[in-house]
Amino acid sequence: MNYFPLFLNLKNQHCLVIGGGDVAARKIRLLVAAGGQITVVAPQLCEELAQAVVAGKLIYLAASFNESQLQNVRLVIAATNSEDVNRQVFEACEARGILINAVDDPASCRFITPAIVDRSPLMIAISTSGGVPVLARQLRSQLEALIPHGYGDLAQMASDFREEVKQTLTSVDARKQFWEKTLAGPIPDMVFAGQHDAARRALSAAIKTDANAPVQGAVYLVGCGPGNPDLLTFRALRLMQQADVVLYDNLVSAPILDMVRRDAERVYVGKKSNNHAVPQEEINQLLVRYAQAGKKVLRLKGGDPFIFGRGGEEIEELAEAGIAFEVVPGITSAAGASCYAGIPLTHRDYAQSVTFVTGHRRDGEVELDWPRLVSPTETVVVYMGVAQVEKICAQLIKHGRSPNTPAAMVEKATLSQQRIVVGTLSNLAQKVAELAIKPPALIIIGEVVNLHDKLKWRED
Repeated sequence: MNYFPLFLNLKNQHCLVIGGGDVAARKIRLLVAAGGQITVVAPQLCEELAQAVVAGKLIYLAASFNESQLQNVRLVIAATNSEDVNRQVFEACEARGILINAVDDPASCRFITPAIVDRSPLMIAISTSGGVPVLARQLRSQLEALIPHGYGDLAQMASDFREEVKQTLTSVDARKQFWEKTLAGPIPDMVFAGQHDAARRALSAAIKTDANAPVQGAVYLVGCGPGNPDLLTFRALRLMQQADVVLYDNLVSAPILDMVRRDAERVYVGKKSNNHAVPQEEINQLLVRYAQAGKKVLRLKGGDPFIFGRGGEEIEELAEAGIAFEVVPGITSAAGASCYAGIPLTHRDYAQSVTFVTGHRRDGEVELDWPRLVSPTETVVVYMGVAQVEKICAQLIKHGRSPNTPAAMVEKATLSQQRIVVGTLSNLAQKVAELAIKPPALIIIGEVVNLHDKLKWRED
């Protein structure tokens, strides 16, 4: 995070703008809209600002900048075409602890102004940390088209009822669940249709109805896919913003965890190979306990919850305890890895079937139906097989699969750090060791691996 985002209350606050041209005028429009008291310092003014002075909207000082003008000032914008003047203003403001922005001069800024979608009191700000303002404006244009103006009216109505909700629903969890249910129901559509009175009556009735309703807990098992946040489902994103508690493990990538509601309690439950920070039985019990306490519990799982994710074990426990639950599928790691590596799992000329297996050991050994996995027309995908890659390759060769069978390992599939090792059953383990491949990674075995060089993504 290059900048800390915040919204300033500038009503009746003294703001100083250095510069009197069109750029200064654009910034002043925003300050005026926010209720600031504006003083402009410049040798001369553009026509727009000159008219604003005549109308009494601005105070004008026909002068160059000097430090005495900073007295009692809350915020300063330097809108000049001189880097020397901008630097002088910046240093004077820094010495006094005054927020300063120099337009198009990031080195002389303590804050930057974002592109804004204004649905007051709802405000959306978009920033590229001052690097590419045009991109921020393009994103703003897209959001302007997607977000109805009625959201401002909805935000105002909800704000008007906030105190009543707080007095009626005394617990934080009850209030949060009330607003989540209300804002996902028919009331917003009433507001968007201009039926404001009907919406207010419906909201007032909903508050009374929920006054004595018990807070209901639930558990959501959400598949996060192979790690790239762009591959999450819409349903997963919505639930990630509603959770009170989040249980996650080593397979959940940092970019995905960053998308979870920021005030949710985060509980790390480990799960690295042969090193479970929290045993599965305890994870099951944690899910039950949090839900029984009225929490919305998000269980994030790499890939898909029902493909080597032990999701079935977790919902068995929830069902026995009478806990409401939902399973949200994710892109399984095999699908993500194969697509991003350019290795189709099936192909008319190479493989007519695919089998998913796990390389996780029981009692120190990998227990698989080896004779079932040696067909040359079948692709085998091994999850959690990094530590056992040498044994897996040796067993397949021992049971009849050719040592020259193409094989690949894909590390951190779909992420920018993705690495792909391509070899054969006879040499893959050596290559993996030489490159120090680490989990999360999976193995793809079969003739389809030969297509990697032809089908892999090329940026040139």
